[in-house]
Amino acid sequence: MTSEYRHTPVLLAECLEYSNLKPQHTFVDATLGGAGHSSEAAKLIGSGGTLIGIDQDEVALAAARQKLGTLPDDVRPRLELVRGNFGAMDEALLSTEVPGVDAFLFDLGVSSVQIDTPSRGFSFKENGPLDMRMDPGKQTLTAAEIINTYNAADLTRIIRTYSDEKWASRIAEFVVRERQNAPIETSAQLVDVIKAAIPASARRAGGHPAKRTFQALRIEVNGELDVLRSGLDAAIRWLNPGGRLVVISYHSLEDRIVKDTFASFANRCTCPPDLPVCACGKQPILDIVTRKPIVPTAEEIERNPRARSAKLRVAQKR
Repeated sequence: MTSEYRHTPVLLAECLEYSNLKPQHTFVDATLGGAGHSSEAAKLIGSGGTLIGIDQDEVALAAARQKLGTLPDDVRPRLELVRGNFGAMDEALLSTEVPGVDAFLFDLGVSSVQIDTPSRGFSFKENGPLDMRMDPGKQTLTAAEIINTYNAADLTRIIRTYSDEKWASRIAEFVVRERQNAPIETSAQLVDVIKAAIPASARRAGGHPAKRTFQALRIEVNGELDVLRSGLDAAIRWLNPGGRLVVISYHSLEDRIVKDTFASFANRCTCPPDLPVCACGKQPILDIVTRKPIVPTAEEIERNPRARSAKLRVAQKR
């Protein structure tokens, strides 16, 4: 296991600005990681505030606890660090006994420590077992099980739907053919199969040829899109009036879910467009603060290349 939880917070200044945190506020970091965002948010809510951090990863929680514990007493808020998935937000927040929340932050995607730890199986650059579970203690489905048991049609659907991989069907065919010889159990084995499936001319552009397939498998293993929908819905319920929901996504599927969720709570009227006065009574619950997503500056991307695809969206509870 990585000895140091390395994490550079993405869009840090923008997250703090749009969270609109004040002294004594309650802040929930739904993807705590190494507390890069939370350690700065804590200074804004101060000792009278409450900071709730949620993460599935025990290493992340230990690193966050250590980092937040170094804050001076006069700025360190009440800390509630919860091991769990933000898809079970209600359970996590009920355990902290807070009545409501003033700001949520969701920083989606895989943390650096998970990517950089070969034994977790997330990386296509490092060889390791095909695992990809965010919470190995609670989850049973692994990427290896998907690769070795799903039929070609299901593999094609997953790879194409979750990554927009042009060569999805060909990759699936090559996987099924290869596993007939021996199980595909490591990331290096899978990378070799993907490289063989994608024509050499197509591998010369667009980054590593296995990137999209590995993303698709990670999403399938962890049910990430369904979890995101559940987490956003719960966060909106828990927000206090005027509270902010800040979300950073890293690929188009996540961003579309965030955008559509915000829109569905901001435009709830179901009346015909030509009706002069609303008759359904479904009033907006959110106001969308960022009509277009906030993206990192060129300087930030240079400092932290993993921020390149980040998009930040913000909504406020009415």
